[in-house]
Amino acid sequence: MKILNEIKFTFPADGRNESLARTVVSAFSAQLDPSAAEIGEIKTAVSEAVTNCIVHAYRGTSGKVEITVRALEGNILYIKIHDSGCGIPDIEQAMEPLYTSAPEEERAGLGFAVMESFMDKVTVRSIVGKGTTVTMKRKILSAQNDT
Repeated sequence: MKILNEIKFTFPADGRNESLARTVVSAFSAQLDPSAAEIGEIKTAVSEAVTNCIVHAYRGTSGKVEITVRALEGNILYIKIHDSGCGIPDIEQAMEPLYTSAPEEERAGLGFAVMESFMDKVTVRSIVGKGTTVTMKRKILSAQNDT
């Protein structure tokens, strides 16, 4: 698929930057003319992915989160969120609703389920000790088509 536009940005894996990430991604996605509901869903999916990086990837350490956002032909929004943290030993288990690697922190274990409910496609790749990459795609239905 042809890339029409792209941004990349990196920030410290700090909870204070989660809102920055979702705001930048939603502002970039505005060029695809999403509805208000679509913007809200995109922001929620990005929040979940970035929160996973902050809470799980760098537990007790510091690190960076890298985000690439692309506008693809066909009104497709592509979002890649990458960390260089601890990695996920069992991706299939991690993606099960209600599973959390941090039950002592009262985590709901719904992050991946939320991402999957708001995006058309979610792919997770991870290498233990090297990091995790979450790629999400969504076809944006023009706000002009909302009824």
